[in-house]
Amino acid sequence: MGKSAAFEDLTPYLEKISALNTTQVLFGWDQETLAPKEAAGYTAGTIGILSGLYFELVTGAKVKKLLQRCEKEEALTELQKGIVKELKETAEKLECIPAGEYKEFAELTAGSARVWAKARQENDFASFAPVLKKILAAQKRIASRQAKKGQKLYDVMLDSYEKGFDMESLDTFFDSLRRELIPFLKKLTESGVQIEDGFLTGDFREEKQKELARFFAEYLGFDFNKGVLAVSAHPFTTNLHNHDVRITTAYSDHVDDSLFSVIHETGHALYELGIPDELTQTLLGTGTSMGMHESQSRFFENMIGRNPAFWKPVYGKMQETFPEQLGGVSREQFVRAVNRVRPGLIRTRADELTYSLHIMLRYEIEKMLVEENLEVEKLPQVWADKYEEYLGVRPRNDSEGVLQDIHWSQGSFGYFPSYALGSAFAAQLYACMRKQMDVETLLEHGDLAPIREFLRKNVHQFGKLKTSRQILRDVTGEDFNPDYYVEYLKEKYGSLYGI
Repeated sequence: MGKSAAFEDLTPYLEKISALNTTQVLFGWDQETLAPKEAAGYTAGTIGILSGLYFELVTGAKVKKLLQRCEKEEALTELQKGIVKELKETAEKLECIPAGEYKEFAELTAGSARVWAKARQENDFASFAPVLKKILAAQKRIASRQAKKGQKLYDVMLDSYEKGFDMESLDTFFDSLRRELIPFLKKLTESGVQIEDGFLTGDFREEKQKELARFFAEYLGFDFNKGVLAVSAHPFTTNLHNHDVRITTAYSDHVDDSLFSVIHETGHALYELGIPDELTQTLLGTGTSMGMHESQSRFFENMIGRNPAFWKPVYGKMQETFPEQLGGVSREQFVRAVNRVRPGLIRTRADELTYSLHIMLRYEIEKMLVEENLEVEKLPQVWADKYEEYLGVRPRNDSEGVLQDIHWSQGSFGYFPSYALGSAFAAQLYACMRKQMDVETLLEHGDLAPIREFLRKNVHQFGKLKTSRQILRDVTGEDFNPDYYVEYLKEKYGSLYGI
């Protein structure tokens, strides 16, 4: 660090901000994994208080004066300048929100996930709708306070997850996916090619799935001295710092679901584990955006985990763990099965080709909710209609329809597009990586170190010092280009299905 008196004076406040963030992350982890059902209401109050303290600290007069001093300092390092810039942006977003309103929203979202989970379990959207209305109204109020002159509310929400992408740019992106992938999907499904995958469903004992989950997480590079693997209703990754990164999965009778959710979350975890020590526990000590974060998880799940070469060294482990279910299934059969295309209802179980279509319809629905004031009560109908239009399937109930995702219960409007952007970022990075190394040969030899190092060097080590677009430009030599994603999907599935 440089010898900046102003930054030294700011440091104790930065440490307190980090401590409050870490505490809230830990409560959030506990809520989703180990906390008893009856704890939610009481814990929400505690989170509300912590959020209030965080709000007061970030928006306080002392921090504001120190930021002004830091901006005039010439002795700041690039890292310090980045931290000051990030804190200033955070403070500007928060100071336009009344403290009571901020605390109230934190309490609301802290307890709403349990309401959502109960509603999903009971297939009862009506019981969740009142809470969702409150969350949506609060998000709109917050966005209206944060919006710059002429800025749309949904653009404000999108900016929280992916800087540099607004409705205009996302409309262009999703239009290209709609134009290219929907006709391609139709051609593929009408080809008559059938891929057997029934052996992926059956009596796969949870104990054995846990054994496999740990094996594959470690194989990909997850360090259990710095991480934890647990169970939650909705798999996720969170971190306290680069020496405490936590992932979850869920087990079912679909062995590929839990397997690939672990591979996916490990991709997220490797990003956080790759944050340098000098960045961790600072405002820049995490992934730069939700989209770039998702690029890492989708990269490991699909470009690596569904790659035929990946399974050459490790398929024997699958057969050894489940000899009755997979002993008679060849590696080639298994790889074809985990890559088969089948339009379905559940986003987290979607195949790689149709996944972004699940995201596209959520993006369109969010725009309708925020910009067109779509009534919350109409969500199940609109959701079902769009699934039928884009994927040719229709939900039979709310649980496999509008209640399948946790995001809205957490107030995460604007998050969903990051999933599709992440897949596209991953394809662009993958194309660049393949020009520099023989990825397939490395996978065949079980040597993932050069792949991890490429990502650490080009993505992970920068934390939030660079935006997603800056990373793409610096690594690939061009701005975001979704053509790589479309070409990757068409090449892969055209070959698999012989079309």
